[in-house]
Amino acid sequence: MAHFDLPDREFWLAKESEIKSGKTTDKYFVNTKEVLRKNKIHSEVVMEVYARDLPYPQNWGVLTGVYEVAKLLEGIPVDVWAFDEGSVFLADATTALYEPLLVIAGKYEAFAEYETALLGLLTSSTSISTRAARFRVSAGDKLLMSFGTRRVHPALAPMVERACYLAGFDGVSNVLGAELLGLKASGTMPHALVQIIGDQEKAWGLFDKTVSRDQPRIPLVDTFWDEKTEAIRAFEVLGKNLWGVRLDTPSSRRGNFRKIIEEVRWELDIRGGNHVKLIASGRLDETSISELRELVDGFGVGTSVAYPPVIDLSAKIVEVKEGGRTYFRAKRGGLGGRKAVYRSRVGFNDVVTLQGNRGPSGTRTLLSPLMLRGRITRKYEGIESIRTRVQKDLRQLQGAAPTLKRG
Repeated sequence: MAHFDLPDREFWLAKESEIKSGKTTDKYFVNTKEVLRKNKIHSEVVMEVYARDLPYPQNWGVLTGVYEVAKLLEGIPVDVWAFDEGSVFLADATTALYEPLLVIAGKYEAFAEYETALLGLLTSSTSISTRAARFRVSAGDKLLMSFGTRRVHPALAPMVERACYLAGFDGVSNVLGAELLGLKASGTMPHALVQIIGDQEKAWGLFDKTVSRDQPRIPLVDTFWDEKTEAIRAFEVLGKNLWGVRLDTPSSRRGNFRKIIEEVRWELDIRGGNHVKLIASGRLDETSISELRELVDGFGVGTSVAYPPVIDLSAKIVEVKEGGRTYFRAKRGGLGGRKAVYRSRVGFNDVVTLQGNRGPSGTRTLLSPLMLRGRITRKYEGIESIRTRVQKDLRQLQGAAPTLKRG
């Protein structure tokens, strides 16, 4: 007789309907809602979502997950304003000032139980897109591929790939993630294929013979032998069909990775393999990519982008309306009053001021309507449009010194 630990599902996953109904909340929100309703307290509030600091030396991040928040709150009688999906935002730990990235206005009892899911949607995606954007900057114009979904819960794979692609990655390896993005998944062969066949040259030859021609021939060249030796043999076996080779050398055997890559490049070039591209992968970070990008043609990034440092987003009430009066009510360490954020037309010089104050001359507002009384009012831009805008912002950030000031 079979025994199962979950009676209504295979995996420890919330269903979409459970997320939408607020069941993935924290218990204290349920308690709060009960107190408010039973005591007939129906106060309207303004809540702001923001980051006080970032886990990086630079003070910028890339916000994603906004559209999913809209879907989460759709049908709930609240008004929402937000930065655009894919917007660069600033956070400065040296000041109490912060940028509200998303603002919710409405009766607290209407949306209290959604705070947990809302923060989860924004935090998970924004943490990945911010790290991905930093990899994009480090890689310059070199090919950048996402290989990280094997490190996360499979239910999150599409979210990971979307965040990476929006932030500038050129391709993603996850089949479902690519399908939902309208892309062709990237990837050729794992070490497992070579291990099963037991011979690198035979494995490369069978791949070349079997797999459709729209798949580039990029064998791994570090399975059994020295990378240089395997790269030479791959070129001899595949010749003009060899698009590139991937070096995925584990750190325990890597030595000086740059020198290994230089050796491979030299040996291929002197044999007429100048066309063969070099792809590096395996425990790469922004620093190593910057150091290697002059030598290689592309990078595969996995764990470090799929499991990035967390951007700790918070959601706090800043205003409460009672009896027709509005009260500024921030918790200790917070700043009361609903805020507006303005950005210079050129660069990233941001000004935060109380809502209702005009922004400085030559600025534009960053918070625009997302929802009105539970109805989504913002038109979805589309993946490619958002990605193009993010790339433009990342280019402008290079050499810039973003500032966050009080207006």
